[in-house]
Amino acid sequence: MKAASMNAHQSLAIGQKIETLEAISPAARNADAMVRFEGISKIYPAYRGKPGVNALQDIDFAIARGSITGVIGRSGAGKSSLVRLINGLEKPTTGRVIVDNSDISALAGRELRLAQRSIGMIFQHFNLLSSRTAADNIALPLEIAGWAKADIRARVAELLALVGIADKHDRYPSELSGGQKQRVGIARALATRPSVLLSDEATSALDPQTTRAILDLLANINRELGVTIVLITHEMSVVRQLAKEVVVLDAGHIVESGHVADIFTHPKHPITQSFLAEVIGDSLPVSLASRIVAEPSAGGQAVIRVQVRGAGAGDTLVARLARELGLDVSLLSARIDEIGGQHVGSLVLGIPGSEDTATRTLAWLSQYQFSAERLGYVA
Repeated sequence: MKAASMNAHQSLAIGQKIETLEAISPAARNADAMVRFEGISKIYPAYRGKPGVNALQDIDFAIARGSITGVIGRSGAGKSSLVRLINGLEKPTTGRVIVDNSDISALAGRELRLAQRSIGMIFQHFNLLSSRTAADNIALPLEIAGWAKADIRARVAELLALVGIADKHDRYPSELSGGQKQRVGIARALATRPSVLLSDEATSALDPQTTRAILDLLANINRELGVTIVLITHEMSVVRQLAKEVVVLDAGHIVESGHVADIFTHPKHPITQSFLAEVIGDSLPVSLASRIVAEPSAGGQAVIRVQVRGAGAGDTLVARLARELGLDVSLLSARIDEIGGQHVGSLVLGIPGSEDTATRTLAWLSQYQFSAERLGYVA
């Protein structure tokens, strides 16, 4: 997340209550979505003495055609079950899964296999065949689909160029870096021209620099091809960089969903707040963090962190606090990032005065729907 100055001329109307962006539409309201979950539950029955598992419950949401949507949750939240329902590897216990206006949960045999060609899959550990070159790995789904050899060669060359490894066509997986292997995996997933691309923890095994490059590649693929991308991840940083919409899963339930910028500035559920803490926690400078204590002191300041949206919202917020509450507010730290196509900032404010003053400031921020927390006090 980069530091940036904030321009007051581009500010939000701080004096007005914030209207949140439209959340992901329920399935019943979005008949033309690329993926729709309608009344989904998935229960795995008891097996060999192990108890049954309610993997998904009361799942109703839609993924817009051509969008990039993140599905985030801890281990055991139900993410893998959700993926397997989209690509037809599992059937729901109740409800329907509609992919590109086809009820994939009702298909079987040849009809299911044909439908699955329109759903590409990117795996965490690449799943490449070690005995095949990069080009031959990409060609595999086309061979299975019965493409002519000349058409396969042309399509593979096109895909190698798209993912930026045209010069690696004859390399085996053992000769490729992790990022290059994942580029092969992405090209293979796109081979049959799918309308949906599922990314199942596709960057979890990569270093941060390679992760950013792969996410940039996926963003470019979304722009150029218009393919709908579903990101399955446990990393909010991945959602922040790439997704426009996000669904938060916990214990098989959707606990929160909406535009990424809304979720970052107004998280409601504790699990969402914990994910965000992992992302924005590093926005506090070490020099400031080392000075924060739990109890106030005479002449000190309360330290309050506020999430804002809009390139100039921070400057306007500080001015408004000074004008309406009569406070000499210090801007201790400010960082801004582009999230879901919008500027989202994390401000750390110093509020002078008593503990009551800090409480009054938090109440004012809450009144105008700012997400804020008291971090402690500095002398």
